[in-house]
Amino acid sequence: MEEALKRKAILTLGGPVKLPEGFELPCRISNSTAGPGAGFGSAVFSFDGYRVKKSISYDSGEFELVVGKRGKLSLTRRGKQFITRVEIVPVVRHCPEQAFFNLDPRCIYGCAYCTSPVLDPSMDKHLSTDSIMEMMEESESQYDVKAVSLTSGVVGDVDSTVARFIDVVKSVRSKYPDMPIGVEPYVSSREHIQMLKDAGADEIKLNLETPRRDIFSKACPDLNFDDIWALLADAVDIFGRGRVISNIIYGMGETDADLDMAMERMCRMGVLPGLRALRVNDLNRTRLVKAGIRSEPVSPERALRLAEMQKRVMNRHGLTTETSITMCFECKCCDIVPFRDF
Repeated sequence: MEEALKRKAILTLGGPVKLPEGFELPCRISNSTAGPGAGFGSAVFSFDGYRVKKSISYDSGEFELVVGKRGKLSLTRRGKQFITRVEIVPVVRHCPEQAFFNLDPRCIYGCAYCTSPVLDPSMDKHLSTDSIMEMMEESESQYDVKAVSLTSGVVGDVDSTVARFIDVVKSVRSKYPDMPIGVEPYVSSREHIQMLKDAGADEIKLNLETPRRDIFSKACPDLNFDDIWALLADAVDIFGRGRVISNIIYGMGETDADLDMAMERMCRMGVLPGLRALRVNDLNRTRLVKAGIRSEPVSPERALRLAEMQKRVMNRHGLTTETSITMCFECKCCDIVPFRDF
């Protein structure tokens, strides 16, 4: 188990997977407009009970998919055997078993690490509520869809973006009354949070992004660090303990102690902290440098150490990722997830 978990960490943080020439995936490529893989075609690989979403390429990659006898799939890393048996898992929308929609990749805020607003405009899927419901119907006919999750950049203003979330949530809740629904919006008031809950959302993710105020001011100069903490408290009041999640990105110059303190504060409030390693790529590298962010490669050892810390903090406060029924903890593809991966 420990060795397999370490391999998940290495795979999660490593480069693309090179596919053999002429190899056709058994399911469609995921072209995400949000999350660590935004802007790159990807697929989900599973092994030993773990799953990882990886960028794929036919040209080059740190890892290489090998097709053996009777179609058995394995992964090598830099020419050496890495994982002896992998499977490719179908993606419903953005992730396995969930229809996860990005309502709009555009955003009025210029967070340095975020790649969504700088994607090629052709990747904008122009997702109206009607088109989302059509895609849901199609997904339901092909897969066992366990949840619907929604994210979005802020387009125009916060009020109108929250209104878009509400419209979609109401439509999904009306047609699929028992479907778990998770939302990852940017909100600016307690009223926004209450409106999303009243519309039918089951859980909410409001991202702190970084544990330190000084890093936050560089990474997200248009946002307010203290406001996010206050809104997290409001969200717990409205959605309840264990139904509010907050991503903390690491690899931007913070220390382990910084992360420990932020997670402790979140867990005291009843917020589930999600740790996400910074992914630096051609879409955000220049913007990070321009913002003065001291990005640093995240080692698998640090990722595993922090995940253990994350689990300890949550345990102290009687929290677990297993209460989360939508979004990233349920997906398990981009991070080491305590209580689910180990």
